Amino acid sequence: MEISIVTQQDLQELKSTLLEKLTELQEVLIENQASKTPEVELLKSHQVQRMLGISAGTLQNMRVNGTLPFSKVGGVIFYNKKEILDIIEDNKQNG
Repeated sequence: MEISIVTQQDLQELKSTLLEKLTELQEVLIENQASKTPEVELLKSHQVQRMLGISAGTLQNMRVNGTLPFSKVGGVIFYNKKEILDIIEDNKQNG
């Protein structure tokens, strides 16, 4: 049976190696966090009405004719803010 003796220098080298690996791992985690898609911001009908300056009836017409995509959960209608902003951008006219 072979006996190994761990020296102070061995422990210092192990510590340095572990710290380097930890730093690399932190960098990877930060990069992954930055590349994640942002959370979806959902709006309720009254918020969309204020955002677009339209009435409840106009908003309903926009839902019915497919102008604005929406989701209905338990009787509450939600709109994706990014989708609404994209629609506004796509319909921008040069005037």
